[in-house]
Amino acid sequence: MIRSKIIGTGAYVPDRVMTNFELESIVETSDKWIQERTGIKERRIALDGIPVSHLAFGAAERALKDAMLDPLDIDMIVLGTVTPDMPMPSTACIVQHKLGAARAAAFDVSAACSGFLYALSIGDQFIRSGMYRRVLVIGADMFSKFVDWSNRDTCVLFSDGAGAMLLEATTSKQESRIVKSTHLFSDGSQGDKLYIPGGGSLNPASHETLYDGLHYVKMRGNELFKIAVKAMVDACHVALEQNNLRVEDIDLVVPHQANIRIMEAIAKKLKIPMEKVMVTIDYYGNSSAATVPTAFDKARRVGKLQEGDTVLAVAFGAGVTWASSVIQW
Repeated sequence: MIRSKIIGTGAYVPDRVMTNFELESIVETSDKWIQERTGIKERRIALDGIPVSHLAFGAAERALKDAMLDPLDIDMIVLGTVTPDMPMPSTACIVQHKLGAARAAAFDVSAACSGFLYALSIGDQFIRSGMYRRVLVIGADMFSKFVDWSNRDTCVLFSDGAGAMLLEATTSKQESRIVKSTHLFSDGSQGDKLYIPGGGSLNPASHETLYDGLHYVKMRGNELFKIAVKAMVDACHVALEQNNLRVEDIDLVVPHQANIRIMEAIAKKLKIPMEKVMVTIDYYGNSSAATVPTAFDKARRVGKLQEGDTVLAVAFGAGVTWASSVIQW
């Protein structure tokens, strides 16, 4: 049986750090208010003129270096993002060109904060089918360009970043760095809870859409909280059941970094101690599709992820979409 083995990971975030104290001078808020409600102390913000493809390229380069592979070894690039460089071409194609991965098919996946796990599932299926041997999976977003910096409900949350995983086909029976399963879900009836109404074919860019602020993120946070917690907990149970695992078998949970209170609520409902939950939101904020792969990569770098660990990844995003995955490290 062909399965996907993770042979490299990488993450890339902008150098620019924006603290809560800096936000106090931009919008009516405070460091205490932000930390209590979100768990965020600071976030990374890209400089003007830097596109999301730059971040995705940086993460991809590091994943390739980690795997000791040449870009020409890649068969396909799947990039989860909802903040592309432009409507077309896809950001994945731009990254393909920057990398020099001339042999790779490339396309974007739009699932917001669930984008990386959606992309991981797609890459995993292409490998399991035998069609491709090596797939580069990326999650990258740049929400600093899509938030209203006068709206404290959204501007304090979002940040910029990218993370990547390199998958390779294996037929080895050894349970090492294997993507055991992926699980995808959606409910389009809840799409009005988190969306950007302007810039598409419904509301094309115009003076009116700019004046009305339709190109900014619109969010109904209180309603999203309850939906997100239930959806992510349910997705975790599905992943556990399919792999015949108990909660006690999980060594590390890598959740989407939307809000520390959401992560704490999920841990409580699953009866998993927070010590087993990888938290990066305090210093990186919510970078949408980038949060899961960047948190996973950091877990490796700081020693939170050990050989033989069973990892449960879970995410929730606009759409609404949600997803989970079990990885045997």
